[in-house]
Amino acid sequence: MMGDPRAKEFIVGIAGASGVAYGLRLVEELLRADCGVQLLITDAGRQVLAHEAGLAVPVASADAEMFLRGHFSTGGQLRHYAIKDLSAPPASGSNTIDGMIVCPCSMGSVGRIASGLSENLLERAADVSLKERRHLILVPRETPISTIHLENLLRLSRSGVTILPAMPGFYQGPKTVDALVDFVVAKILSQLGLESSHLLQPWGGINQT
Repeated sequence: MMGDPRAKEFIVGIAGASGVAYGLRLVEELLRADCGVQLLITDAGRQVLAHEAGLAVPVASADAEMFLRGHFSTGGQLRHYAIKDLSAPPASGSNTIDGMIVCPCSMGSVGRIASGLSENLLERAADVSLKERRHLILVPRETPISTIHLENLLRLSRSGVTILPAMPGFYQGPKTVDALVDFVVAKILSQLGLESSHLLQPWGGINQT
């Protein structure tokens, strides 16, 4: 049986939560799987990228796209849209994608998405994903979590959103921070139906060798 000739396309949002390593690694893996990536970065996300990853992403969208393509060593497979451009393709339901992931997702973004507010392109794209019944994954990175946070997450979960907290497991015996990041990214890829065994071996039981 002939497969679908169209490469999968995903929106990846990076909001202003700690843990941008998860988002960067996710983009690397999606590009590695020959998927198209539409990358949206909030203003706070750009600040965290500079602080945690040393990446000074330019403000101008065209410059940012060139910078990010250089960082990920890719070309047209990756597109970047200005976070305030509500006329960009991700703002429309006619933008054909296979899913959206916000990684990491701040609790501010969680609250606005749960309330149906669209103050920027990331939140609008998430709102579109909800109304079009598309796969939306949020990767919150916050602790402790308040009752308000929990209520917002529950509201989104009841709306069909996959809540996948950045909670790496330790049963694989990770030796590096990268291994902990890969654990979470593998869980995201699995939700998207993409190969992830190179990042995380399937559980073989407590006596696995």
